[in-house]
Amino acid sequence: TYWGRLAPMRDGDESHDPDLRSARRAADAVAAGRRTARELTESALARAREVQERTNAFVALLPESARADADRIDAARARGATLGPLAGVPVAVKANLCVEGVPTTAAAEILAEFRPPADATVVRRLRDAGAVLIGTTNMDAFGMGASSERSAHGPVRHPTHEGRVPGGSSGGSAVVVACGVVPLALGTDTGGSVRQPAAFCGVLGYKPAYGTLSRAGAIAYGSSLDQVGVFAHDAEDVARAMAAMVGPDPADATCVPRGADDLRTFAEAAADRAGDLAGVRVGVLRDLAEQGNEPSVRDAVRRVADAAGALGAEVADARLPTARVGVAAYHLIAATEAASNLARYDGLITGVRRGEEADGQEAVATASRGAGFGPEVRRRVLMGTFAASAGHRDAWFLAAARVRRKVADQLARAFEAHDLLLLPTAPTVAFRAGARTDDPLAMALGDVHTCLANLAGVGAVSVPVGRDAEGLPVAVQALAPVGHDVRLLRFARALREHGTSVLSSSG
Repeated sequence: TYWGRLAPMRDGDESHDPDLRSARRAADAVAAGRRTARELTESALARAREVQERTNAFVALLPESARADADRIDAARARGATLGPLAGVPVAVKANLCVEGVPTTAAAEILAEFRPPADATVVRRLRDAGAVLIGTTNMDAFGMGASSERSAHGPVRHPTHEGRVPGGSSGGSAVVVACGVVPLALGTDTGGSVRQPAAFCGVLGYKPAYGTLSRAGAIAYGSSLDQVGVFAHDAEDVARAMAAMVGPDPADATCVPRGADDLRTFAEAAADRAGDLAGVRVGVLRDLAEQGNEPSVRDAVRRVADAAGALGAEVADARLPTARVGVAAYHLIAATEAASNLARYDGLITGVRRGEEADGQEAVATASRGAGFGPEVRRRVLMGTFAASAGHRDAWFLAAARVRRKVADQLARAFEAHDLLLLPTAPTVAFRAGARTDDPLAMALGDVHTCLANLAGVGAVSVPVGRDAEGLPVAVQALAPVGHDVRLLRFARALREHGTSVLSSSG
């Protein structure tokens, strides 16, 4: 296998198509006639093929449908029709988000033959806004992993550093944005699966508050934790994508209006040019920011706190006493919900079958699930089945649920004093490939910071803020209370666009 090193895609790098680095730039170029949607699509497909050889970031490229969609956009512009806000923008989506007629495997062998009859709601809404879907991206099977190594399609490789993981489970989506293939990609985030790979690959990763985006057409892992998220290079592009996707969906009863987080507000966030953080109350979770993190991560939190203060924020310490046990509660709850959600994949009605009908229902289901899930999915399903079983439910699942309630309550109290909470995205930078595949505990502890937002259902964003001594990206994370996700995008924009000098001088 070739592990070639890609040139780092840093801000201002024009070695690849610059219009593929910004959704705003791409959409504006198409609207103004400087580029056609077909030109952008061909450029994205060519870059995708190049990147795929080195990173294995895609499960499927969709050149025929992408060209057809691009040609329709160009024809609409030629006849003077109104174009959508993302018209001509190439995008990619994680392989657990349904795309009509395209194998949607969630990177699991048991779903190798699944071709959805319709797009996931978020995919359809992006396409309705004019986005051109060029492919589906690789991931950990069913979203269960933090390195994108547990995939039926083979592991995803880091975009710039040979032998490092890109993070997971949405590693493929993070890689294609980092490599300049597309300016926008979708992932899913159950305990950090958008934010952690974004941190490892040096891009922006945004998880909305639970219920902000529809999950209809997303293959479920942990239904009370799952949320669709967005990868991009800047907050304006995230806001544009959110404006296209946000809103209630009759197909998802958990998708509800969030007051401040409606289409108008996200659209305004996309156009907002405010550069400072005057009056924003930022609480730094010092306990989480210090112990258990690599030096570069600890330093990044300190530098960002200084930068926020320099941009006018009111920075103070905040506390979350139950935070460190949240990761254990998260994994128990997620595994229990996974055991229920994945029970439908039995090889009899749903999923690839192993064995013949004459073998009997139990034998066929056992063989199909054993072969089709993979080792990590099997481990989590077994753990979840145990945690919910008679005689163990009170000691495990219900205990985890009580911890979850404490975490949510403590976060709510913290948000009474702070508009945003600042903490690391991950305890480390991108670790070495293979280093944790045989150590489930080490892999699980990587979620210690990110899982808190999922347990409480609040919004969170991971922002890249520099690199360590080896050139690996380092990131920090901000959390906001439900109903105020737009604060996260404004924080990310201020930090990325106006905090550079402070970060550099204090680094």
